[in-house]
Amino acid sequence: MNNQTQNPIDIVLADSLKELAIIKPIEKITIKEITDKAGVIRPTFYNHFQDKYELLEWITIHDLFAPVEPFLSNGMIKEGITYILTTMEKEKEFYKKAIDLEGQNSFNEIFNNCVAKTVSKYLDLNSLAKAANYPWLTEETVADFLAHAISWITIQWIKRGMNAPVEELTDVYVKIFHSPIIDVVTKNI
Repeated sequence: MNNQTQNPIDIVLADSLKELAIIKPIEKITIKEITDKAGVIRPTFYNHFQDKYELLEWITIHDLFAPVEPFLSNGMIKEGITYILTTMEKEKEFYKKAIDLEGQNSFNEIFNNCVAKTVSKYLDLNSLAKAANYPWLTEETVADFLAHAISWITIQWIKRGMNAPVEELTDVYVKIFHSPIIDVVTKNI
């Protein structure tokens, strides 16, 4: 990204894309439509973002992940998850449309990458090495595995209309990721 900070122009462009995405597929939205709705000229857009996919990434980072950093750094995982899901729920129509974007630069890919980066910051590599000390089992591998699981559950929640309450989905995340997988998937062993 050209600009990783948050400034008024970024916010206006983000709001413009969010509003347009509710009525039109993201892949069909033009930069001109974004800038017209935002009340800025096209060069202004390109001073901030390379394309609409970078803007979508900016939205994902600044609306969902940057605000949870204080929660996570203070061990408040449940609160961080609740914040992300509540934010998505508040902008339900936008996120329902965002998940329709497929392929490279899809919302799913962007969300998954953000989850992986966030998870990797908080992985305890010493505990990982004690549990399974294999050279191929890297921080990146574990972060990617967890990110795919978290992203899949979140995308399914969005696809199904966000009908499950945020509190229940948060509870599922916490229980699944705090329990050894063998306790979650086995019966009567």
